[in-house]
Amino acid sequence: MAEKNTELADFLRRARSQGDASRAGLPADGRVRRVPGLRREEVAFLAGVSTDYYARLEQGRRIVPSPSVVDAIGRALGLDQAGRAHLADLIGLGSAAAQPRTRPVQRVRPGLYQFLGTLDDVPVLVLGRRADVLAQNRMGRALFTDFERFPAVRRNYARWMFLDEGARSLFVDWEEQARAAVENLRLEAGNDPADRATGALIAELREASDEFAAWWTEHRVYRRTYGSKRLRHPVVGDLTVEYETLALPGDPDTTLYVYSAEPGSPSARALDLLASWSLTATPRPAAP
Repeated sequence: MAEKNTELADFLRRARSQGDASRAGLPADGRVRRVPGLRREEVAFLAGVSTDYYARLEQGRRIVPSPSVVDAIGRALGLDQAGRAHLADLIGLGSAAAQPRTRPVQRVRPGLYQFLGTLDDVPVLVLGRRADVLAQNRMGRALFTDFERFPAVRRNYARWMFLDEGARSLFVDWEEQARAAVENLRLEAGNDPADRATGALIAELREASDEFAAWWTEHRVYRRTYGSKRLRHPVVGDLTVEYETLALPGDPDTTLYVYSAEPGSPSARALDLLASWSLTATPRPAAP
């Protein structure tokens, strides 16, 4: 319970420190702000709760606010949709101590593999919980890396992003992409804090990567459903790809990431060249 309350307290303090009194519509009171962000009493005022109540919540006390109060605090802190969902997850932890557990291994349905085969002209990754790479098509392997060459337990997008030198050299905007991986993992960890595999991955990355450890303590959360990536590919050179995510209604823990480039652009021509190259590239045997 102490760890969960610490997570909530840390998130609230960091969210408050990033608040802006003028944007929140608070009147100037003439006092000099020694530290950036909102004061506790200001968050309490905006949320319609007492300062003592909010202070106890920020201290990680065993309090479970109503959904309306959670929503009000989220608005007062200026949280986006992902931040409010994360706050609700963390506050919900106060009602019961979740025991660490191991979730079943995710599998990709044969029909989904068959569907990937019909998308052979565009790169596709299939990600599961904690950004485990469950499958990829030929173009997905060519654009990023062949995750099947890693042992099954190590096929994870965030792990690859931080611990593989190939990822660092591939992404022109590596820091932006790596921070996004941290923020997505933060969101998932808050949603299911009892999952042993997620906890083990976080512990590994905090130990192995100074960047991950530093960005993890910032407690930023964000859910990206679309965006772009700038790459410096070793075969076709510089290109920018846009991605869209497709959630599977029958399996909410599985997401397809589909990548494309603007038609007629240099990036589109680079993808065409990559498609031709991938047809002749020798695939590596899958690791067990």
